[in-house]
Formats: sequence, C-alpha cells, structure tokens
Amino acid sequence: MPITFAILKERKNPPDRRVVFSPEKLKEAALQFPEAHFIVESSDIRVFPDTAYAEAGFKVLDDVSEADVMLGVKEVPVEALIPNKKYFYFSHTIKKQPYNRKLLVAMLDRNIEMFDHETIVKQSGARLIGFGRYAGLVGAYNGFRALGIRDGLFELPKVEHLTDLNAVKAELDKIKLPAIKILLTGTGKVAKGAKEILDHLNIKQVSDALYLTSQFTEPVYCMADVMEYNRRKDGKVGDKYAFYKDPTPYESNFMPYASETDFFIAGHFYGNNAPYLFTRDDAKLENFRINLIADISCDIDGPVAATIKPSTIADPFYGYDPQTETEVTMDASGCITMMAVDNLPCELPKDASEGFGEMFLEYVIPAFFNNDENGILKRAKITDSSGKLTERFKYLSDYVVGK
Repeated sequence: MPITFAILKERKNPPDRRVVFSPEKLKEAALQFPEAHFIVESSDIRVFPDTAYAEAGFKVLDDVSEADVMLGVKEVPVEALIPNKKYFYFSHTIKKQPYNRKLLVAMLDRNIEMFDHETIVKQSGARLIGFGRYAGLVGAYNGFRALGIRDGLFELPKVEHLTDLNAVKAELDKIKLPAIKILLTGTGKVAKGAKEILDHLNIKQVSDALYLTSQFTEPVYCMADVMEYNRRKDGKVGDKYAFYKDPTPYESNFMPYASETDFFIAGHFYGNNAPYLFTRDDAKLENFRINLIADISCDIDGPVAATIKPSTIADPFYGYDPQTETEVTMDASGCITMMAVDNLPCELPKDASEGFGEMFLEYVIPAFFNNDENGILKRAKITDSSGKLTERFKYLSDYVVGK
C-alpha cells in the first residue's frame, strides 16, 4: 500500500536549517521504495532551497496535510500538529522535560502516533540515528576556537560561517596548538565526532596510564571510557554494562584526570543516577587543572559542575569562576572557560542533514515496507493512534497528568 511521507518545515525558534532528507537522499529513497510517495513542505529557512527539491522531482507544497507520515527535526508547535498522523521528530519528552509536557498531551489528545528520533534504537537500546557525530565535530572545533580567542593564539571563524565540514577542517589546518593535555570522555557517536577533529589536527593519542603519569612537549589527548572515570565504592572490579543498568554502586574517579587535564571535551552520555564527574567543590581544589571545557553533552547543573547554563551559537562562550560558583567573562583570571552550546549540529546543517538522511533511509523507511521485521517502529513509538502511551513508555503516565 502506498504511503505518503512529508518533509516538514521547521517552525521552532531560533530557526533550525536542518532537515531529515537532503534532495539527493530523498531521490534515493524514492527510487529504493517505489511504494513511498514523498512531498515537501515549502520552507524559506531550510539549508536546501525549495528549488533543489523541485529539481529533484518532488512536489513542494504549502499544505502537506495529505501525508500519512510527517518527518521533522525539532519539536512541532502544538498548534501545527495535525490529528491522526504519524510524526517523527525530537520531541524532548522522554526524560519528562517540563517545558514539553503540553506537547505530549496534545499528541495524545489528537491520536497522533509519535516516533521520537531518540527512541529509534536497536534491540540492545543503542541509538540508530541522530546528529551525534556533528555535535562532536562542532563541539570540539568550538573548544579550540575558544582556546585561540582566550589565549590570543589564533582566530578560527564560526562554523556557521563555513560551508561544510571540509571548510571546517581546512580552517583547522592553519592553527598551531601549544603542548596541552586534552581529555575526551565517551565512546559513542558524539565522542567519535570530537575524535575526528583531534585526529585531523594530528594530536597524539596516548593511553590512560601515560596520560595520568607523564608531561609532554606536544599536545596529546586521551579518550576515557565510563569505567576509567568511575569506580565501584566497594573496591571490586567495575563492569560497564552493570554500570549502565545500575550506576548507584559507583562513585566518580575523575579527579586523577582533572589534575592532569587542560582542555576537557565532554562527549559522554550521562544516565540517570550516575555519579557526577566532578562537583563544584572538586573544581575549587588546588590540583583541579582543567581551564577549558567543551561540554557537548550539556546537562545543566549536572555531571560537569561548571556547566551552569547552556550557551548559544550567537554567544558560545562564558567563564565559570570555581571559587564564587558564578558566571564571569570567558577570559577572567582563574576561571574555567566554557563552551556549552546545546544545539551544535545546527551550525553544520548541510553535512548534518546528509548524514541523518543516510541513517534514516537505512533503518527507518524500510520498516514501513517490511512489516517492521526488526521492531524498529514498535520500539520507537511513544503514543498510539488511540491516544494512549505505548507499553514501553508507560513510565511517562505521571508526567502526562502533570505530577
């Protein structure tokens, strides 16, 4: 049976120029799935203009309400939600975010089947699609940009003023770094994106043991996994998968790294109840050496205690004074310079959209035509067409009623 998919216009402010499918990738999807019909909602902010979709052979319309499945990136405003449709976008509701409760309620009221990009996962729970790599790439670049500005070493342009990832890397080719020690936490898509930048700069990667015990005459970095900076409280050997299931028997072992690091790139995933990496009191200690943080994961007042607010693409840097626990200028004496932009992939909309579409075509579109044989849609669905939460997301019940 034919299914009509609509590429939605992004309506959130500040404007987001990303899209689920580039014209090129949409063309590929249409060829691969002849029973899929794709239409595009007209948009004047999208990184690919309407004309590019029209030239690729797609209808560009002001009204896409004929579609069965709506494909967007950011939250759809409540007033724009069409009842009885299937929607894909980042709803920011699965962690019970207070500011989007009304959105989830509206979707239930309108019998909308909601699939969140974040809930498109393998059976193991590992995410299949997302913008993580691009958050990592831009976050690491922005960290070096802050270093250059603060210490008067070099000037890197803003990513949003560059055409694509190749242009970003070309700018990095022009800089020379001092002999700093860089810590990167995480092993997922975000951390791998950040690592791509570090490797492009030819920064030497060293082992934990060497990083924690040696000083270097060149810049180096260490990639630390969750079991390196957490340890069991009872002294037993830790287990990564046990930690993910229940982190409560663990405590942070981050201070050995903090006393050896100049620049910290936070690319880890932070789970509920996991220990904070460092606290505000830790940051006051004399041996706390970190003076620059690119917090890509950006949990406010969370595991990275210096992240006291998100920053913006327009104003990406601020300073955190550990002694007074307050915001100061990014170059204030004794402060930790912070980069905590929470929508980093927006700075690289073309590459981010192309990469996203690739994953969406590989994992999601086929599920509509193979009877969802891998359970992708079943696992991802938050609300069903009868206005109820699905079994997997019943834990949101108290959030829906406002408790």
